[in-house]
Amino acid sequence: MSDTSSPMRTRQTEEDDFWPEEKRRAPRKLLIGIIAAVLVVIIAVVVVVVVSGGDDKGSEAGIGAGTPPTVWVGTGASSGTVKLNLRSADQRPLNPGEVFTDEVKTVTHGKYSFNLVGSHLTNDCLGVAWGVRLRNDLRKYGCSQVARGAYLSADKRHAGQFIALNLDRLEGADQIVRDLDPQTNAGFVMPLKAAGVSNFGSGFSAAYGQPFGHYVIVSWVQRNGGGQPDSMNELLDASVAIEGADDFVWQRLILAGG
Repeated sequence: MSDTSSPMRTRQTEEDDFWPEEKRRAPRKLLIGIIAAVLVVIIAVVVVVVVSGGDDKGSEAGIGAGTPPTVWVGTGASSGTVKLNLRSADQRPLNPGEVFTDEVKTVTHGKYSFNLVGSHLTNDCLGVAWGVRLRNDLRKYGCSQVARGAYLSADKRHAGQFIALNLDRLEGADQIVRDLDPQTNAGFVMPLKAAGVSNFGSGFSAAYGQPFGHYVIVSWVQRNGGGQPDSMNELLDASVAIEGADDFVWQRLILAGG
């Protein structure tokens, strides 16, 4: 079980935002007001698309076009992960046992508890992504692996996707985070299908992404089946639980001398 009270998640260093406890919660709380302010606009856009019967993503989403999250929040890299900025200093490929350890088969935050119901690690980054621009940038910045984990809440009401992309440098990770913003029409990563997870990516969903050195970590959540959440805080808190699957990044940072 991933627990934000563990030593790794509370240890302090000279970098205030180095450890996940600080990294996650403060920036997201500041963003809640912004998200709430634009929520009405987002919902209005969704209604217009549904009523008009169209979903024109433009030429950039021409390959395997899918559905991006309704709400996207991308943030910059923490300076505390600088030792992972280049894959040349972190050359060992990821493996499934390293990413989806027993410790992250159940992840929790507050009242939310999720169980891992499916996982997949591939070297074919382009095969699990849609959108011309995103695919081009994955190629340009040397994407070598994509890890995806599908999570289902204990009460079956919420579903989540954990996504980790392995780029060759921080510059590439920064660009991929920009590409994943639905407003760019660049594309997105396809969700992993798993037993019990209903129509992930349909309806209202929210995703949060951040570079961790040369990795991009995305936590993507929705009500199972795509129903409208009661508030953005609902998906915000659920996403923090899903992001708890990022333990492998912190282990890599320790090995790199961070």
